[in-house]
Amino acid sequence: MRRILVLLAVVWMCDAVKFGQLCSDNVCNTQRTSDSWGEGHYGASRGGRLHKGVDIECSDGSDVLAPFDVTIKGSLIVYNDPNKKAIDEGINLSGEGLCFKLFYVKPNKTSGTVDKGEKIGTMLPMQSVYQGITSHIHVQMCNRSEDPTEYFSDLCQTRVPSEETELIPGRFWWFDLPHYYV
Repeated sequence: MRRILVLLAVVWMCDAVKFGQLCSDNVCNTQRTSDSWGEGHYGASRGGRLHKGVDIECSDGSDVLAPFDVTIKGSLIVYNDPNKKAIDEGINLSGEGLCFKLFYVKPNKTSGTVDKGEKIGTMLPMQSVYQGITSHIHVQMCNRSEDPTEYFSDLCQTRVPSEETELIPGRFWWFDLPHYYV
C-alpha cells in the first residue's frame, strides 16, 4: 500500500508597521538614492551634519497620500528661509503608534483624520529650489534619533519564500512541503 503524506504549513509573523504608498506617482515607495545634491538615506552626510530622515521619490505637483490611517497634527515650516519659500511647508502626522513629519508637502488640511490612501497634500516644486535633485518627500520621525527606514519596504517587491529566502513579516505563506512516500 502506498500512502502519500502532503504537509501544508501556514506561517504567520508579527505584522510590523509599514508605510503604504506615499506619493501618487511612486507606487513602490522607491527611496531616493544618490544625485548631485547627495543621498536620501538616514544618516547621509549633509554638510557636516547627518540626514535625519528617509527621502521617498515624488514628482513635483504629485498627490501625497496617507500611508495608513493618520491624524493630522498641524502644518510645519521646513526652513524658514525666504530663498526656499517654494518648498518651505510640511505636515505633522501620527498613526499606527508613530509620530512623523513629511517635508515639502502642501497639506490639504492641518487637522483631523485621513484614511489610508486618501490625499493629504501636494508635493511642492522642489526643482525650483534644488534644480537637478531627485524630487522627494522627506520623512522624519518626531524623535529625530529614530531611523524611519525600518517602516519602509519596496511595495513592489515580490518574493516567494524558500529555504534560501526569509519570510516577509505580516504575510501568510502556504508551503506544499515535499511529498513523503511510506
